[in-house]
Amino acid sequence: MIAHLVLFKPREDLSPEARHRLAESFGAALRQIPSIRRARVGKRILHGRGYEALMTVDYQYAAVIEFDDAAGLNAYLEHPVHERLASQFFEAFEQALMYDFELTDDAAGLATLRP
Repeated sequence: MIAHLVLFKPREDLSPEARHRLAESFGAALRQIPSIRRARVGKRILHGRGYEALMTVDYQYAAVIEFDDAAGLNAYLEHPVHERLASQFFEAFEQALMYDFELTDDAAGLATLRP
């Protein structure tokens, strides 16, 4: 499984209307791009752990979009609906990180840490 991970901090001056348009575009992508297997979005929680103070940027939101394989991810990234979403997203964030990971359901992925 491939996970497309997006961490982002919206611009402070982002209007409620722009937030709504971004959410609508994300919903359209979920409905119209068949290679998406699952998607989750959430707001960061703070609970007092020491590692929270180590973070240099407060990425307030995370989105995790899952695909069966790299071909599915590429189909998503090249889809016209994603292009509209990406355009709105790049206008909406102050800072963001985007990464793609190949994930397993068990500890087998940790074997890649070995020298």
